[in-house]
Amino acid sequence: MPAKPARAALVVAVFVAVLYTLELLDVLVTAVSLESNGIDPRSVTGLDGVLWAPLLHDDWGHLLANTVPILVLGWLTMAGGVRQFIAVTAVVWLFSGVGTWLVGAEGNHIGASGLAFGWLVFLLVRGFFARSFAQVVVALVLFFYWGGMLWGVLPGPPGVSWEAHLFGAFGGLLAAWLVAGSDRSRRTRTHRTRPPGTMSA
Repeated sequence: MPAKPARAALVVAVFVAVLYTLELLDVLVTAVSLESNGIDPRSVTGLDGVLWAPLLHDDWGHLLANTVPILVLGWLTMAGGVRQFIAVTAVVWLFSGVGTWLVGAEGNHIGASGLAFGWLVFLLVRGFFARSFAQVVVALVLFFYWGGMLWGVLPGPPGVSWEAHLFGAFGGLLAAWLVAGSDRSRRTRTHRTRPPGTMSA
């Protein structure tokens, strides 16, 4: 769980507030269609959608469907601190977006669900990479409540970007592996630099 739960909640709430603000602007400013700036697979002009797609939604229903997973999974991903959260989110964001651009079906891919899938997989596997019993327990609880989401990485109803889900999940897996490796390296450096005879309490 986040060491500073209130701060973690604030960070995730601000991100969700940005999503709602953008959707409101998209509705009110009819001269500009923000949602058209999503990922257009294999189109050079649609490549910048990798940056914008997770911030944009088709309508209020689409955004509402993503809100609870973003709030809960984003908050839990903050357990490693703000820096780690930003790093994990960046890996998932780029992996989901680039993967969708490379192999996605033709059309405009938007929505934050790729992030949600990436965070979920990160939370499910990080304990196994880090060999942390507490994190494995959290993963089991998450799998019990949210495991059904994982079916979303398979082709489904038309209009649903399963490609963003799939590559977001791969991004979460990669992020968990990178974080575990970074933690091991940090512990090794700390052990090597500790003076002989030093004992910690």
